[in-house]
Amino acid sequence: MKHIFFIFFLCILFNSCKDSEAVVLAEGMWLAEVEVGDDQSLPFNFSLKDTGNGEYVIELYNSDETIFIDEIKVKGDSVVIRMPVFEGYMAGKFNDKQITGEFRKENEERVMPFRAEHGIDERFKSEGIPNTNISGDWEVVFKPENGESYMAKGIFKQVDDKVSGTFRTATGDYRYLDGINTVDSVKFSTFDGARAYLFKAKTTDSTMVGVFYSGKHSKEFFVAKRNENYELPNSETLTYMKKGYDKLSFSFPDSNGNIVSLSDPVFKDKVVIIQIMGTWCPNCLDETKFLVDYLEKYSNEDITVIALAFEYAKTKEAAFKSINRLKDRIGVQYPILLAQYGGIDKEMAQKKLPMLNHVLSFPTTIIVGKKGEVQKIYTGFNGPATGSHYDSFKKDFHSFILQLLEV
Repeated sequence: MKHIFFIFFLCILFNSCKDSEAVVLAEGMWLAEVEVGDDQSLPFNFSLKDTGNGEYVIELYNSDETIFIDEIKVKGDSVVIRMPVFEGYMAGKFNDKQITGEFRKENEERVMPFRAEHGIDERFKSEGIPNTNISGDWEVVFKPENGESYMAKGIFKQVDDKVSGTFRTATGDYRYLDGINTVDSVKFSTFDGARAYLFKAKTTDSTMVGVFYSGKHSKEFFVAKRNENYELPNSETLTYMKKGYDKLSFSFPDSNGNIVSLSDPVFKDKVVIIQIMGTWCPNCLDETKFLVDYLEKYSNEDITVIALAFEYAKTKEAAFKSINRLKDRIGVQYPILLAQYGGIDKEMAQKKLPMLNHVLSFPTTIIVGKKGEVQKIYTGFNGPATGSHYDSFKKDFHSFILQLLEV
């Protein structure tokens, strides 16, 4: 009898151990999809690696961009994947080959269904040989159907049916778009934890007619035509000092509670680069990386940078948490002051800096000379996804800073 009981006990113990075995995520390539407007799916790929002890790392791909993600928490069959800088995260249930859940941006109160499947390395499925090659420059109008239209420049490269590129606007670019051109239709997408963008259009040799989804909250139509000579307005002419002003002034707190002003002695006789930004903003992140790299390459005690952050976070504490996260992740050594929290209304931002005609874009970058006078204002930032335009900007920026240092 004791023998039978012992065997029965071992069976229970074996099955219990088997049931408690940890579920693991499969290594390799995954195809993820976030649901955006009109129940459309925005796809992107990531590669997952098991580093042992139930820990994972991910590389997320958007064309030439690779985003490294190392904040992945697994408990039982639940997983949370937190993006490296932005507040967005994916949370869901999983087995070894599938994840289902939601992508969340809590400060912006946005939630989108999310799913991922292991073993798929194609972002979009091919539907046939493309009739056209869209490589080149395009003149684009977003929201052409109403009075709120705005212009953009499409910059694309197509190899076989694969397409990469971006849309530039007067206030920044749409970062790394990754897509496919099949038969008479083109699709692009990008996902970075802040932006979830999907573009779909019908194409001919010289035209595009399509729709742009930004998450589930925005849908815009667009039309485009080939135009290799098209140029956007000069970003240096859009934001300027009001008549009667030649100097900028502000006083905002840093993360230690110190009030920092441009009139502080530490900034006297220096070239000061002032970055109007937010931790939620992809173009701001691109510019922040550029500024961090610039200060490392061209270290000079007569150059300093100050960032003024405008945040979605509902409390001061949450806003500084986001600011400190950005500083730690990117290696920012210059001060980031909290100019505003609880929303990013641009009219409110302009009231904080009333000497400007307006704050049209995050980021906006103001360069102040050694005598404290504003010398140049860049509206927006066109980052590395814009290719040669970004390279030209870097050269012009460095040349201008050198001129100011010589004065």
